[in-house]
Amino acid sequence: MISIKDCTIQAGKFKISDINIEIPTGGYGILMGKTGSGKTTILEALCGLRKVSAGTISINGQDITKKRPAERNIGFLPQDIALFDHMSVYEHIAFGMRIQKWDKKVIDSRVHELADQLQINHLLERKPAGLSGGEKQRTAMGRALAVRPQVLCLDEPLSTLDDDTHEDVINLIKAVTQENQVTTLHITHRKSEASLLGDHFFELSEGRIIQNKESFL
Repeated sequence: MISIKDCTIQAGKFKISDINIEIPTGGYGILMGKTGSGKTTILEALCGLRKVSAGTISINGQDITKKRPAERNIGFLPQDIALFDHMSVYEHIAFGMRIQKWDKKVIDSRVHELADQLQINHLLERKPAGLSGGEKQRTAMGRALAVRPQVLCLDEPLSTLDDDTHEDVINLIKAVTQENQVTTLHITHRKSEASLLGDHFFELSEGRIIQNKESFL
């Protein structure tokens, strides 16, 4: 479960206050709002990339408000994907597990498990320069899910995809998040994307969170 309660978050001179979001375990939360409203700021606070000056953030009942990003067990897929040019698809998916010093055989098994789920087994030796937009998204998703996070945060991950690829990746995200039983918070501007993926809906409007599916779907 994700619980953001009465949080105040500041980014330079920009500040949002009294932010409240709750997504039950295994739920798929959608966060929408105008550009510049503070959606990414909320996601960064959840991931530990930005401090909160008031309120609490909890995952599955554990207060993580002051924990470092590496201690939160959160997978993060940023808008720019942030793949490394020199690393293969296999190395990207294995990256977090190697940092955490998982056993090599366990890493290899997990990489192939995710590659199979994401339908990129045939791409494991490729580097980003040889991948399509959809293949890069799948690689980044595999990297985010590799260490079996309790929570997955997605910051407009599909905004650069063409319509056909976009639909394919939406179906894949839905299947993979359900299969991995990960609680998700996803920022998007597309109402169609929200309706296909989400089961809990939040809108950030004038610094306040509105929870009302009908108001923006």
